[in-house]
Amino acid sequence: MSEHSPAAAIAEVRGVRYSVGSRVIFDGLDLSVERGSITAMMGPSGTGKTTLLRLLTGQVHPQDGSVQVLGEDVPQLRGAALYALRRRMGMLFQNGALLTDLNVFENVAFPVRENARVPEAVLRRLVLMKLEAVGLRGAAQLMPQELSGGMARRVALARAIVMDPEILIYDEPFVGLDPVSMGIILRLIRHLNDALGITSIVVSHDVQEVLSIADRSYLLAGGRAVASGSSAQLQASTDPAVRQFITGSAEGPMPFHYPAGDYRDALLGAESEL
Repeated sequence: MSEHSPAAAIAEVRGVRYSVGSRVIFDGLDLSVERGSITAMMGPSGTGKTTLLRLLTGQVHPQDGSVQVLGEDVPQLRGAALYALRRRMGMLFQNGALLTDLNVFENVAFPVRENARVPEAVLRRLVLMKLEAVGLRGAAQLMPQELSGGMARRVALARAIVMDPEILIYDEPFVGLDPVSMGIILRLIRHLNDALGITSIVVSHDVQEVLSIADRSYLLAGGRAVASGSSAQLQASTDPAVRQFITGSAEGPMPFHYPAGDYRDALLGAESEL
């Protein structure tokens, strides 16, 4: 089956244009996420990676183009239908976003208590299973402030999978982690994706880390996906934008400076431009 076959795609973005005021974020974005895969969305800061997640979850709508997730036309969904789609997704936020007044067990139990009615004994087993999957069953009674950064991220991951989502979204999952914690999270992303049969979307600018686990990666720049492929394909690419991003070079087609007018004119007319 082709990787671009509609039957294989669990999410598709086609011809998406999205702007905030006069700032163009996406200008004809095309990409697809294959069911059961780990798909990485990479790019420099400000290229719309988090905005893409907001489009996929229906938080914002494109001005043009289509966004399809789990067979649903996301921009057309409202109210209960949109919430029903979101319940089929799990989200690992960049900072973990644990509820500070609840212990680890209750943090993981929270989505179940909010969205389902299950006997307490069943809930307890469910939560302990998810904590065991991330290696933190023994930490069930700890409070968030007693956790290391890596442990907090793993608790957030247990919470993200407690409702058995079909799609699991990771927003910058490696930020602030030490090398050991990062290695653990990398292994968990790969293991949980395969063991649970889910589809993972990983947004990150940690190139080597995400390429080590991704089945397919997209590089976003200039409002589009300027490159895509397997990790090996991107590593071997001779495209200047790909080489610049993967090597972290300051020189290349991806600009350092935000677009601006002539520097000399700006200095001479500084007061009038402020």
